[in-house]
Parts: sequence; structure tokens; C-alpha cells
Amino acid sequence: SDVGSQKDRVVTEEEWLQKWEMGNIGFHKEQGHPLFQKYLDVLLNGKSGLRIFFPLCGKAVEMKWLADMGHSVVGVEVSEQAVKEFFSEHSLPYCEEPVPEISGAKMFQSTSGNISLYCCSIYDLSSSIVGKFDGVWDRGALVAVNPCDRQRYVSLMINLMEKNSSYLLVTVSYDPNKHKGPPFYVPESEIKSLFG
Repeated sequence: SDVGSQKDRVVTEEEWLQKWEMGNIGFHKEQGHPLFQKYLDVLLNGKSGLRIFFPLCGKAVEMKWLADMGHSVVGVEVSEQAVKEFFSEHSLPYCEEPVPEISGAKMFQSTSGNISLYCCSIYDLSSSIVGKFDGVWDRGALVAVNPCDRQRYVSLMINLMEKNSSYLLVTVSYDPNKHKGPPFYVPESEIKSLFG
């Protein structure tokens, strides 16, 4: 198979939490991702006041940029540390509250109200909890979810999207037999079959 030995690889939630605790977050881009700037117009399509979803958001600086442009941002991240670092690094005051529908989950919201970050497993979310979105910035999510969970992940993403939404997806291309991931290799043919 063209995904090599990766198809059975599983990275646990604990391993992701440990990456944040150890500061092993090479995937975080302090200056934002260059492709975000390049394709921002595609995402926004000249519209204002959009709801943009950041799956597995970490502490992505692009969330602040979009909120500053007047958009509403919702992210989900399993690491509470990452979420808190996002707010402190941008000097954003926030409040924290439980998410009644999800046991143990918390929602961190900027006091301005335009950034809401859910701290839980992405698979606990649904459109009944977070609503639907005009855009998705998937910079490191599809390539981070375990290969066995891809279909489940994409089904959720499709469920969270409004009819005319934009989905920006960044993947990485390399020989999957030489690197065990994450980031995982997701061939273009698989992206087409997953998203239809």
C-alpha cells in the first residue's frame, strides 16, 4: 500500500498531551503558516463575519488573526495547556466553563466572545454543540489523526460545514516507509475519496 507501515499506527491522546508538556511541538508555527496567507482569500471569499473552525487547533496564531479581522473562531484541542498558552501569549482575557454535553470537557472563550476553544476530543464534538462553519483551516489535523480514524474525522468535518463553506487543507508529501508519522502521509487519491 502507498501509505506503507503507517496505516496501523496509533498515537494516543496521552502522547499528544505529553508533546505539549515536553514542549515537543515542532508542528506549532510561531509566525503562522505561509499557506494561510497565500490562500486566505479562498477561505474568506470576500465575506466578513464568517465562522471559521480550527480542528486540533493547538495555539495557532491564525485564530487571533481571523478574530482581529472580525470573524468568529472556534477551535478544538485536547491539550488544556495549549489552549491556555494561546490566550496568554496573545494577552487575551478569557473565561472557562464546562460543556454540559461532554463529560470533562471545557470551553475557553475570549471575553470579546469571538474565540471559543473547546478542550476535549474532537470526536466528542457535533454540530448540535458547536454549530456549523463557513470555513475550516485544517493545517495539521487530517495529517495528525490516526489513519484508522480518518473516515470518522472527515465525516465529522463534513457534518460541521455549511453548504457553501471553504475547506483549506494542508498535507505533507513524503515516503511513508521512511517516517512513521505524525504528520501522516495522506495521498491525494485518499483525500478525494474521503471528501468526495
